[in-house]
Amino acid sequence: MNFLTSLTDWLWSPLVVLALGLGLVFTILTRGVQIRRIPDMIRHIWKGERSEAGISSFQALTLTLSSRVGVGNIAGVATAIAAGGPGALFWMAVMALLGGATAFIESTLAQIYKIKSEGTFWGGIPYYLEKGLRRKWLGVVAASAALALYAVLAPGVQSNAIAASFDQAMGIKPWLTGVVLVGLLGFVIFGRRGRVVGVADVLVPFMAIGYIIAALIVLAANLTEVPAVFLLVVKSAAGVDSVFGGIVGAAIAWGVRRALFSNVAGVGEGTYGAAAAQVSHPAKQGLVQAFSIYIDTLFVCTATGFMILVTGNYNVHTESGEHIITHIKGVEAGPAYTQGAIDSVIPGIGPHFVATAIGLFAFTTLVAFYYIANTSLTYLTRGVRNESLLHALRVAMLAMVFYGAVESADIMWAIGDVGYATLAWINMICLVFLAKPALIALRDYESQRKLGVDPVFDPVKLGIDNADYWVAESSPERNPSM
Repeated sequence: MNFLTSLTDWLWSPLVVLALGLGLVFTILTRGVQIRRIPDMIRHIWKGERSEAGISSFQALTLTLSSRVGVGNIAGVATAIAAGGPGALFWMAVMALLGGATAFIESTLAQIYKIKSEGTFWGGIPYYLEKGLRRKWLGVVAASAALALYAVLAPGVQSNAIAASFDQAMGIKPWLTGVVLVGLLGFVIFGRRGRVVGVADVLVPFMAIGYIIAALIVLAANLTEVPAVFLLVVKSAAGVDSVFGGIVGAAIAWGVRRALFSNVAGVGEGTYGAAAAQVSHPAKQGLVQAFSIYIDTLFVCTATGFMILVTGNYNVHTESGEHIITHIKGVEAGPAYTQGAIDSVIPGIGPHFVATAIGLFAFTTLVAFYYIANTSLTYLTRGVRNESLLHALRVAMLAMVFYGAVESADIMWAIGDVGYATLAWINMICLVFLAKPALIALRDYESQRKLGVDPVFDPVKLGIDNADYWVAESSPERNPSM
């Protein structure tokens, strides 16, 4: 555990700076596309239609949201407040705003360099690293890191949170929760890709809307406290609050770290679902994925944070363990903060509601993790379906789901943090050298929008190489009207 803690700190400390810096640079280069084009984001969510090869824009959104909206939105927010104070919530919001630009760049790249193999769209980090940077070995490294993360390192974080929440709320033994999870997840992942997408399609809107409604009820019951809490968050983030002023560095670090863990903008997690969408222009899906960052962090994470703060269900401590604020004694930072917040308004409901919310959030995340791991394996096998390897992937992931359910939370979070940081370093550094095609695509999209036409993508005209699928799509043979 000491080794994992040291390794995590070593990986994440500079990564916080890189994530903020990259988001700021992309915001400048895109002229704030994540803010300017919000109406387009909402429009494209509903306009895209699925095909035999790809899924609709809405399905791509729910698929990526199922990976983004997970344990980090409840337990992650609570631990950020405990370690960084209320100001961590402000820095989570900053990371979301800047991360929207990063999500646009990486998801647009995923669309530009996607491929069509055996009648299905495939894409994501490895594909755009190989085709965009012309470095096949780099794609292999990224695919291997993603496969390790989403099949082995990250699933345990989700199953651990589910098991712990059901144990606390209903007294269900973690091993029993682990067995049930393995059975449910096995039913989904041993089916076709359509079953994976279908689970996300149904559960994600339901769970997100239900959770936000619960948060609004809590906030409405504590409406008079909201302005003071909002001011506390801002003052703590700026280091001018008398109580939390000394931990502004921790607020930034934990706010950015947990926002990145939750919305994974820059980690590349959303690129796999983005590449599967059927759209006429890559920028369309880039905009949809930028909006998914807002849903994850500005809506769901902020809802969690304000519930906790307005009800006073939190503690704050320094890195050495010294308590700065103790509102609730004997309660570990995590889902219990949110449970207490809801329970203070609707007695007896909090533990069961939060356990159910975590169960839905984390389960859909596990489904999305399998999709990403499967895509990474498909890349490594060059599109050749190997049933033995696919079976091994499923078994390994199910084993880690059970292991995570019965292992300690500290171990599982540390393992997950190492995996996320590793993939984030690979993806973010490469995005620095690969952003140009996405920026060209954005300019092309906006030029066509000004002309009042529905944007279509022609990489040859734009001078973008290796966009093989789009070259075939835009050829006169495929589109005689061109």
